[in-house]
Amino acid sequence: MLDETDEIHPLFHGAPRTTEFRKLRKRIVRQTREAIEAFGMLADAEVTRPKWLVCLSGGKDSYTLLAVLTELQWRGLLPVDILACNLDQGQPGFPATVLPEFLERMGVPHRIEYADTYSIVMDKIPQGRTFCALCSRLRRGNLYRIAREEGCSAVVLGHHRDDILETFFMNLFHGGRLATMPPKLLNEDGDLFVLRPLAHVAEADCEAFSRAMGYPIIPCDLCGSQDGLQRQQVKQILDGWEKNSPGRRQVMFRALTNARPSHLLDPALFDFAGLVRDADS
Repeated sequence: MLDETDEIHPLFHGAPRTTEFRKLRKRIVRQTREAIEAFGMLADAEVTRPKWLVCLSGGKDSYTLLAVLTELQWRGLLPVDILACNLDQGQPGFPATVLPEFLERMGVPHRIEYADTYSIVMDKIPQGRTFCALCSRLRRGNLYRIAREEGCSAVVLGHHRDDILETFFMNLFHGGRLATMPPKLLNEDGDLFVLRPLAHVAEADCEAFSRAMGYPIIPCDLCGSQDGLQRQQVKQILDGWEKNSPGRRQVMFRALTNARPSHLLDPALFDFAGLVRDADS
């Protein structure tokens, strides 16, 4: 399906022709299609052609997201219009020309937005505290605004399987709840979907894919430079489990798709009080 003709989107020019890379690429495309179908991400496409705001940070995950969605659209398997968007948050030293030049060269419709959330985060967060919560909230607000201005029905993010697992354990260890990043979410105002099509894709595959393609990776020097983050601690725990028992991450992820409310402890999810035994048996 992927290389039956010589036609190929510019995002895939120069792709390695090795069997290993072909398998990697097909696996990511297949898993993305599965997530889009399983979580009904194209439900509104039956009424009108949706427009998705695909968020591009310059990291390995968002490059993989953009490439795979563009691949599916190119092959006629994703009936949506794609608008890539980068939010320049005003971080010192951010290479502001990298993404615009890359997107222009690839022929990808895009919008580059500048919003100095960096100064706000540095002003509001005491030294030594993590920036992630405020930074993501400010970023999300700007992305919602841009999506509305562009007539988009969804904000599409590059979170992958490992992000979802890490968030689950962060909520378990620190938040006292069973919750994670949902693959499809309706925002509080009810006018935008938040989609995560890479929900089934492993982080290692995103890294291998973007590295093989040679995409110009931009590191996050704000939150990515902080040591001791809860997410980093959880990642280390999961890495240890995976090393001792290969495949453990996939088993845990599968558990998130196989919840049994009657075997948990939340009376809001299951009517324990309403259980009635059969006295005749």
